[in-house]
Amino acid sequence: MILHQALVQCRTLVVEGPDGIGRSGLIAELARHGFMVRRSRGHLHHVNPTQPYRELLAAPGRLAVDGSLVHELVYGPLRRGHSRVTWIQALDFAEAVAERDGALIHVTGETDDTEAVDAYERALRTLSQHVPVVTLDAAQLGRPIRAPATPQPQLEGCTQALTIS
Repeated sequence: MILHQALVQCRTLVVEGPDGIGRSGLIAELARHGFMVRRSRGHLHHVNPTQPYRELLAAPGRLAVDGSLVHELVYGPLRRGHSRVTWIQALDFAEAVAERDGALIHVTGETDDTEAVDAYERALRTLSQHVPVVTLDAAQLGRPIRAPATPQPQLEGCTQALTIS
């Protein structure tokens, strides 16, 4: 899947990438394309780190989430020696994004943090078995994103509640 397809086909996009790689331009473009932009508030819940993301994914309409549990999968081990998110929780999150007609957007680019880059690649390769992953080079994000002119997805009128267990 490429970004143009994701803009047309997805109603949920989760933007991921190492710290220091500019995601704000992409987030702004997603907002211009009708995505409601959300970030998880505060720190991860100490008992259930997936709780804030379940709440975000329960929102109606087109949703863009800036960062998620993948950040903790990558930086937890690099900064604290362990992640507060289990792989089971991360895979459940990926499946919930996929069920919401979503994809993960992996923003790549120039950074000196090769450990984080490698960790993101490994994590997203694993998660791609459960949810589509779109990889974008941050250098390509300087120009406006234009989605192809196609009709809205058929799920636009769907009002069923999303249940994540």
